[in-house]
Amino acid sequence: MFLDFYGLREQPFGMTPDPAYLYASRTHSEALASLSLGIADNRGFLALIAEPGMGKTTLLYQLMEQLRDTSRTVLLSQTQCNCQEFIEYILHDLGVDIAGMGLVAMHGKLNEILFEELLAGKRFVLVVDEAQNLDDTVLETLRMLSNFETHNTKLLQIILAGQPQLAAKLAQPQLSQLRQRVAVLGRLEPLTAEETGLYIEHRLEVAGHCGGPIFDPASIRQIARQSHGIPRNINNLCYHSLFLSYTRRYLTVTAAIVREAGALLEMESFTPKPSAIADAATAPLTSAAAAGVSGPRSAPIAALDYKDGRMKPNLTYDAGEKISPPEWPVRSAILAVIVLSGTLLLAILGRSESRHRIAPATFDNSSDALGAMTRADRSEGSAASYDAAPQDTGSGQMLTVVAGPQQTLKDLSLLYVGHFDSELSKQIRSLNPDLKDPDHLEAGQLIRIPLPPGAMRKVNDTAESATPSEPETSGSLFTRFTAFLRERK
Repeated sequence: MFLDFYGLREQPFGMTPDPAYLYASRTHSEALASLSLGIADNRGFLALIAEPGMGKTTLLYQLMEQLRDTSRTVLLSQTQCNCQEFIEYILHDLGVDIAGMGLVAMHGKLNEILFEELLAGKRFVLVVDEAQNLDDTVLETLRMLSNFETHNTKLLQIILAGQPQLAAKLAQPQLSQLRQRVAVLGRLEPLTAEETGLYIEHRLEVAGHCGGPIFDPASIRQIARQSHGIPRNINNLCYHSLFLSYTRRYLTVTAAIVREAGALLEMESFTPKPSAIADAATAPLTSAAAAGVSGPRSAPIAALDYKDGRMKPNLTYDAGEKISPPEWPVRSAILAVIVLSGTLLLAILGRSESRHRIAPATFDNSSDALGAMTRADRSEGSAASYDAAPQDTGSGQMLTVVAGPQQTLKDLSLLYVGHFDSELSKQIRSLNPDLKDPDHLEAGQLIRIPLPPGAMRKVNDTAESATPSEPETSGSLFTRFTAFLRERK
């Protein structure tokens, strides 16, 4: 988008691990040299440790490019696997058809390939990226693979690259044999402020820039501070800074632009705080908005035209426009909700009154009492009948409650008893023989629940509260709502 504007041939701050853009900083040069010498000296196991975004993968690609003529290399980044899958990944990368092959056969095939490369005068280098994700059993398999050797040379050399968790994993006592075989341990450290400037200049030159500086000294210092010297962070900041400068037609990136780009990359700024949400929800309307009077309109919000990269006004939206929905749909909706609620209440009351009551039952923890209650329910008919009043005994209390929408037996138990286990579920099922699915209760369904001795009655949540003594009719609800609307006018 901004390549022509800054005289660039390609994107200088991409996120792909292109070895052409690898900047030979002090730490990257040392790590690359140590790995190259370790392979040349046939050291067997090598490791590269670095924080995320430090350029591990780019450095590994550069190393493999150097080894192209002298070695056969395999790069694996699928590290969340078991031992057999790990060997399958290696053979698949080598072009071997593994259909119908067992683990032993795959080991034999790999050993055969290693000897072929040795006879051809080439080394075989296995590079494992993101190795901190490897399971301990897979790491042990890697140690066994390193035993492929002759009396004077290693058939396989292995490079483990990963984040600091890899070093912590190798330090475990159970992996001490593997740790002892790691002959070279390279590390990548963050870039200094001076190296940050050279890093940016290097990538711009590789991308084709040949004019004056695009980033002024103050902006480079700001990038070094905000990125903490991590190349991936530097790339993100530089890309967004160039984009912002381009949209404003600035040929030079300033420190202010970098700070603005850094603010755009802060994920925390996109996450609203709970206090901010509460303040926005409870904030009073301004006097102009409360009176229905719109203030002066702001300029139309500008939108970026991605075809030519220019800022153009978006004439379809005005930030100062006041949108007021008509009042009659809102009033009609409120009226419909109240009328439907009254109708539903009457249906529930009618259902509750039609149920016949049995004699108050007592509850204790014995199976005889539960069985007696179950037999009493079944003797009255196929559908269970319930007494809404809580029943107290010396050993406990039985409460009949109304299931709410999407409530389960576990929800009701936690609400009234404070716990839920298999024994309580068995007791509740014995008290409610018609209970079919404890995980899908119907709204309004009556459920008997045993309570421990001395528990308080929660009358407001029981079936007793679902039967008011003087229920309102839908007509009275409508009359009250009509009076409410007159008062509002």
